[in-house]
Amino acid sequence: MAPGTWVIVNLLGGIALLLWGVRMVRTGIMRAWGDRLQRFIEANLSNRISAFASGTAATLFLQSSTATALIVTGLSAAGVISGAVGLAVLLGADIGSALVTGLISATGPVIVGVSPLLLFAGYVTFSVTSNFRPRNAGRIMMGLGLMLLALKLIVAASQPLREASLFHSVLQSISTEPLLALLSGAALTWMSYSSLASILLITSFLIGGALAPAAAFALILGINLGAGLPAMSSTAGQPRSARRLPAANLAARAFMALAMIPALPWIAGEIGARVADPVWQAVVFHIGFNVVLAIVALPIAGTIMNMIERLLPDVADQADTLDEPRYLDHRALDTPGAAFSNAQTETVRMTELLDRMFEISAHALRTGDLQSLKTVKQLDDRVNNYHGSIHAYLAALSESGLSEEEERLAHDTMLFISNLEHAGDIIHLSLSERISSKAKLSIEFSPEQNASLNHLADTVQASLKMAAGVLSSGDVAAARRLIDQKAAFRSHENTVIEEHFRDTRQARRDELKAGALYIDLIRDLHQINSHIVSAAYPVLDEAGLLRETRVRNKQKKAAK
Repeated sequence: MAPGTWVIVNLLGGIALLLWGVRMVRTGIMRAWGDRLQRFIEANLSNRISAFASGTAATLFLQSSTATALIVTGLSAAGVISGAVGLAVLLGADIGSALVTGLISATGPVIVGVSPLLLFAGYVTFSVTSNFRPRNAGRIMMGLGLMLLALKLIVAASQPLREASLFHSVLQSISTEPLLALLSGAALTWMSYSSLASILLITSFLIGGALAPAAAFALILGINLGAGLPAMSSTAGQPRSARRLPAANLAARAFMALAMIPALPWIAGEIGARVADPVWQAVVFHIGFNVVLAIVALPIAGTIMNMIERLLPDVADQADTLDEPRYLDHRALDTPGAAFSNAQTETVRMTELLDRMFEISAHALRTGDLQSLKTVKQLDDRVNNYHGSIHAYLAALSESGLSEEEERLAHDTMLFISNLEHAGDIIHLSLSERISSKAKLSIEFSPEQNASLNHLADTVQASLKMAAGVLSSGDVAAARRLIDQKAAFRSHENTVIEEHFRDTRQARRDELKAGALYIDLIRDLHQINSHIVSAAYPVLDEAGLLRETRVRNKQKKAAK
């Protein structure tokens, strides 16, 4: 193999190792402490300054502004925070990411010798314990060791490039065309999904002498622009409310990067006059860009968000036919908070599908119009597809290792979507068939029976509208209301059935036939409602109230 080919192969191997190390560190932190970091951010959203500080602190720990962005995007889409406060968190996250990147870039050449120790310690920690957080601490140490080892490999591989005329011609072209360098840096960051990895690659070229600081500055501008692209692409298929924050952050970064291009020669001269080391020059420029961005953008965060809201306004999602899941982004599996947000969004959409199925069936029951019942099977197929897709998504998330609380949430969500799927089967295979039989056999119910069926159907629909929100919010009061609704349903059902059997003692044969169908319809509605109400059980169980609720319901029955 030619020497030039070996250089490329070694570079690619070093870059791949660097990206894998960054991924291991980010994954370990998110799995072990992601839920705590999300609660930390949520607790510091009272104003822009505290939100900015929480974003900085969280990202110093996470080592990924993209992970922080995905957490905050979920909060913003849920309406927990305003756009301006959310943007303040992202601006802080940019500072935190720049500080982490600067620290590793500047100290990497010095501490690169400890990479074998980190790898060994990480492997031992990961192997000897089965505890969740210590294992992920081992994963983090191994990731850091791989990053430092990769830095050493890239520096060694880039040494021959100092003498390569073609490489210097390319760098000369980039240094004289800052816009080209800007786009190259942005593309590099987007492809690597990590500004940390991109900056480390640039600093390794600086250490090896293959890249001059003047050319590096334009590339670093592009890397800072590209740092906003991973979060933007991760939310591309989500509702507009979830896309605004990443779009605002990207717009602010793009404006600042373009504004700095004309000043690059002056900036390079000023930093070069004060800092001799090329790596430190790159670090100072990278951190300085994000500090200036925060100083400029933080006071006008509200204005920026208003502009983005005009570009991405809320629209009625009339075109959403709920044909298939849209938000199960597998790139978010490394960020459990974002992945759970995606799964819960699809669970809500699955509930909407079931609501459509039930509404069609209830309408046919009231009117005798069987034409619309033909769509129930298609809707049930979609419900089954949602069930399979969400279940597979959560299973993939669980395989990557979750905290005990996250495992519980995944299990509860899987159980709920399974209940929704069973409810859909009852609507399709039982309820709609009985409604068809009623119409085809010209069976008529009494006004009292119709009123009871309508009342129970309304209760089922009310449970449907409440259930998904109960599971996603964990609202104990709402869960109790859902359980109370089930108790009221059962009470009304028992009363109706007792009255029916009392009245059928002297009924005619045709009335007995109608009565049997009437009871079957009530039991179908009861089973559907029970599956839906299952959303409340995990919430009450977690609060220690499930047994209390069941005892209370038994006492009510005994009193009757």
